[in-house]
Amino acid sequence: MCQFCVFYLTMTRKIFYFVILLLLTVTGVSAQQDRKVQNRPYTDLRPFHFGILVGCHLQDLEFNNVGPQTITLEDGTTTEALVTCDQDRWDEGFNVGVLGELRLSKEFQFRVAPAMYFGTRHMTFHNFSAATPENPVVEQSQALKAAYISCAFDMIFASQRFNNHRPYVMAGVNPMIFLSGKDNAYLKLNRTDVFLEAGVGCDFYMPYFKVRPELKFLYGLTNCLDKDHISELRDQNMRQYAGAVNRGRSKMIVLTFYFE
Repeated sequence: MCQFCVFYLTMTRKIFYFVILLLLTVTGVSAQQDRKVQNRPYTDLRPFHFGILVGCHLQDLEFNNVGPQTITLEDGTTTEALVTCDQDRWDEGFNVGVLGELRLSKEFQFRVAPAMYFGTRHMTFHNFSAATPENPVVEQSQALKAAYISCAFDMIFASQRFNNHRPYVMAGVNPMIFLSGKDNAYLKLNRTDVFLEAGVGCDFYMPYFKVRPELKFLYGLTNCLDKDHISELRDQNMRQYAGAVNRGRSKMIVLTFYFE
């Protein structure tokens, strides 16, 4: 089974268990509560409404290292190099945007949410070929500024409202355009990527507005690495780092607050 399928099935299973636990908890709590006066009782009956969103996220890049590679030096000779690359931590960022939501039925809504994601990816390269007795591994690093324009298309399935809260699950696709990147960096990302996203959230109805915290997981469906970047590098020494990986997929964990 492919790596994406394993990841998708694992995350789907975790989300399913979390949603079941959340619904059971909400149901149990609701059964012990008395009915209260509802804030904004007709807000969910609107056929279409707008809102804004702010949030934070963690992002990671999953690389496929190629292993030993043959490189050409400046004097024309060839040699074998072994360089590995990894984003060895989840880097934080923030996101802002707007949303428009269409009511399809009592339980289903369709949401369009244009947004911008900002952050920095820190990547570390380990060059084993340039090792010395004093320094067994030579390390190089790259900080890649990440700025994305996105437009998520999500389907939402919500439970019945009880008092002033309403849990839900969501899933959708999120195409993104990458705005950053330097031509003289070790690695460069493609301008476009498409993410599959799934998550859970809950509507909380306040007297004057509705707030919706949502936790979702995003996984890139395409190879986000620019394969042509290595041929554009003039520094021959940088090519062994640029050629260390041949595939990369983006992952994100996003916590967003929607205000409607």
